[in-house]
Formats: sequence, structure tokens, C-alpha cells
Amino acid sequence: MDIIDEPADEPRKRGRPKVSSDEDKRAHIVEVAGRVFVKYGYAGSTTAIVASEAGVSKQTLYKLFQSKEELFAAVVGAHRRLMLDLPRPAEDISIAASLERIFMIDMDEDKDADRTGFLQLVFREAAQFPELVDILQREGMLASRQHLADWLSERRSEGRLTLDDTASGARMLMDMILGGMGPPEGRAQAWPDRAQLFAHLRRCIAIFAAGVGAT
Repeated sequence: MDIIDEPADEPRKRGRPKVSSDEDKRAHIVEVAGRVFVKYGYAGSTTAIVASEAGVSKQTLYKLFQSKEELFAAVVGAHRRLMLDLPRPAEDISIAASLERIFMIDMDEDKDADRTGFLQLVFREAAQFPELVDILQREGMLASRQHLADWLSERRSEGRLTLDDTASGARMLMDMILGGMGPPEGRAQAWPDRAQLFAHLRRCIAIFAAGVGAT
């Protein structure tokens, strides 16, 4: 990724200079901030550390994020795709197969470690900073659930499943899948190996799909 803040005395290059948009800067800062929060914890992380590790000035960071809490909320929003891969286009596969992709049943170990590490951070520091759980619920779980409910509604409108309350169906699915994974801090105790975990999650999806008459 291009360096965001270039030194003022850098020699001028020929041609049109490459300008990093605020959107690019924001995405870069959020990516770095996620690593900083996991490494130092919420209490030990500062906007100064994030700015330094992201290679931007504090002025640039505060232009895009007014506080550490706002930055953390943006990190949660970015991590939402590690929970559910939504929104996504319609696919010419079965509902059960789509749900396996949405919940990333076969997520590789590195991504799963990223997801688990971030959730562990929230739960570990929730007692000291209860607002972290509120942010996780608002920016993560609730937003993900709404995306899933919307996806189920679209499939219902296509006649591919029968479900009278898609919001309830989305909550049911998330309870089954995310709960079935076991708590982040105790997943090793909940499941002796990933193969058994994946088999359980696929079974949960198959039971849900059969219950709503999915095709």
C-alpha cells in the first residue's frame, strides 16, 4: 500500500502525483488500528500509536476519526466481514451452500485467528470498557444480522425458501452458527479439532435449510 503521508522534502517526481484519497487513508488506518488494538489492548492503544504505525500524522487521523472510540467502531465495522460475508450477489447454488459461504465455514486458520483475536480483545476488556460490547453489538452483530435478514428476504422473494419472519430467521441462524463455534477464549476446549467444528456447523445449516424448505 502506498505511504499515506509523504515527507515535505521528498523530491518531486515527473508526471501526475498519486494522491491518496480520504477513503484510502481511512481504510489503511483502520487496518493498522485493528492490529494495534489486538497487540496492545484497548487500554494500551492510543491514537498516537495508531498514527505512528500507520505512517500518518495525528492531524490526519483526527480528520478522519474524532476519538479512539470512533476508530474502534470503524475497526469493528471492518471486521464484520470476518463474521458474515455479506452483502453478496445472488449465486446459482443451493441455499445451504450459500449459507456455508456466508458464514465462511471453511475459513482458513489465519483469518479465523484474526477474528478470534479481535473478539477475545473485546471480551477481555469489556469489564473495564463496557462500551466495547455496545460497539460490537451495534457495529458488528446487529448490522450483520440485518444483512442476513435482507439476504433471506431476497431468497424468499425468489421463492427459494419459506420463512414468515426473516429477522427471526437471521437471529436463529447466527445463534446456531456463532454459538456453535464456542466462545473465542475457549474454542480449543469446545472443539478438539476444526474438522469436528466444521461438521457441526454444516449440520446446523442443513437443519435450518431443511426447516425453511430451501432449494
